[in-house]
Amino acid sequence: MTTDSTPSAQTLFAHYAGVIDAALDALVAAGSLPDGLPRGAVTCEPPRDASHGDLATNAAMVLAKPAGTNPRALAGLLVEELARHPRVTSAEIAGPGFINLRLDAAAWLDELRLIAARVGDYGRSTLGGGTTVNVEYVSANPTGPMHMGHCRGAVVGDALAALLEFAGHKVVKEYYVNDAGAQVDVLARSAHVRYREALGEDVGAIPEGLYPGDYLVPLGQQLAAEYGDRYAAAPEAEWLVPFRQKAVAAMLVMIKDDLAKLGIRHDLFSSEAELQAAGKPEAAEAWLRAHDLVYDGHLEAPKGKTPEDWEPVELPLFRSTRFGDDQDRPIKKSDGSWTYFGADLAYHFQKAETADALVDIWGADHAGTVKRIKAAVAALTGAEGAAPKPFEVKLVQMVQLLRDGQPVKMSKRAGNFVTLADVVDEVGKDVVRFTMLTRKPDAQMDFDFAKVVEASKDNPVFYVQYAHARVCSTLRKGAAEGFAPSAETLDLLGEEELAVLKLAAQMPRIVEGAALAREPHRIAFFLYDLAAAFHAYWNIGNDRPEKRFIVAQDKALTEARLFLAAQIGQVVKNGLAILGVEAAEEL
Repeated sequence: MTTDSTPSAQTLFAHYAGVIDAALDALVAAGSLPDGLPRGAVTCEPPRDASHGDLATNAAMVLAKPAGTNPRALAGLLVEELARHPRVTSAEIAGPGFINLRLDAAAWLDELRLIAARVGDYGRSTLGGGTTVNVEYVSANPTGPMHMGHCRGAVVGDALAALLEFAGHKVVKEYYVNDAGAQVDVLARSAHVRYREALGEDVGAIPEGLYPGDYLVPLGQQLAAEYGDRYAAAPEAEWLVPFRQKAVAAMLVMIKDDLAKLGIRHDLFSSEAELQAAGKPEAAEAWLRAHDLVYDGHLEAPKGKTPEDWEPVELPLFRSTRFGDDQDRPIKKSDGSWTYFGADLAYHFQKAETADALVDIWGADHAGTVKRIKAAVAALTGAEGAAPKPFEVKLVQMVQLLRDGQPVKMSKRAGNFVTLADVVDEVGKDVVRFTMLTRKPDAQMDFDFAKVVEASKDNPVFYVQYAHARVCSTLRKGAAEGFAPSAETLDLLGEEELAVLKLAAQMPRIVEGAALAREPHRIAFFLYDLAAAFHAYWNIGNDRPEKRFIVAQDKALTEARLFLAAQIGQVVKNGLAILGVEAAEEL
């Protein structure tokens, strides 16, 4: 039964953040603390060392200076207030003014009941307040199947989108189709070779500079069936546009199928060609000129160039130096076509029209353009005194594929890369997704086919899945022996059981912290820690039978432990769902 001191509508950390806030209010009412001090930096979180207590707060450290006092003096007053709370068994000052709190077992058991009550919604937050976040990820050139170079960014973006939705945001998952550049003309020419081949022509080796992959063979056959020999000997000007359109459409079907293997489905595919046809870059340029953010000027000569071999050309330049960039950037080339930056600027202008915040997931090779596009978004969304819309670029490092420690050979079908579909077919969607989130995105990663399916503690995918499978197995075994999870006698749970619960109860604050930082890998890290705590408790039972989840001669204790196990399993399942990974019931 929940108590009045821990409302069922709040998770534990949120509740005790409120308790700390109420204690500060009491000090204000007593005249011991000035009113109106900003409390945004006050935290309520687990102490770094669990032996120091259950909760820690920096309230005295944050508020002492603006209050005109010293942290330990303020902490002393705050400790007196907090110690009065019926669930707080001790409140102690640590170091220069931090406060550590210990809670009674009932406070944690209330949280255990709350997990059971919320089921799949435990950890869900209203932090986002329904604001819309546009998450753009993958956005690979539509020139072939997805390869493992795209995989990590795809998983990070998709998990981030799910995390932000779980944290209370509305999320638009967007893919930007780069179908207006030179690469799609190369695709069309490559398709024309395969088209002629499908008509029976001996085309020999694929010419240098074209896409050689066998994946274009079916497209060539499709074009031959549709057009016959109409374009076999026709000049390029006659077939380039229709072949480009057909090829891009076919590649997008392939890309969507590949992404679906990973469980990824975007809400929106935005075409660069359509963006330009609709005049969006011109509209963005006009808006920027009207706000004195684009001017016609000359770029400085590149380093190493002398006046004799450098001919300055007047170009429309965006004033990106006003926003922290190291030089102003051209939005058009000397031939009048749009630069990549000019087109991207217009695209972000379009995205910002329907979103409150933007997140881009980019490969680390694009790091050099981050500063200028952030400058552009700040300019386009922060006009006339308005605060710019939040915009972040998350960089993702490449993944090195290994088999038994050796680099994997490239795929003949793809031409020069390992396809995502082949990897998913070999090890499974869940293994690929979870593995991609076991390191920070900006850190290098090795993906060893043998290790990612290894049944060991060193394999985070297996270790977390095994925790959930163990829970399910335990519940099945308990049911077979006539036991059912019960919350009636939870007071029989001891410190070792509560230690696992205390870790599980961190999920709501982990979700909010990960959402604020735009870092879905934090969920994977949390799940590994929780799985480790669960397995550690399980292993105690190997040496001490009385600590096993099922103690045949003690029904009340068994059913309390089964209740605990069921909720730990639920928290693992909820976390895996954010990552887009199924919770295995048996391994």
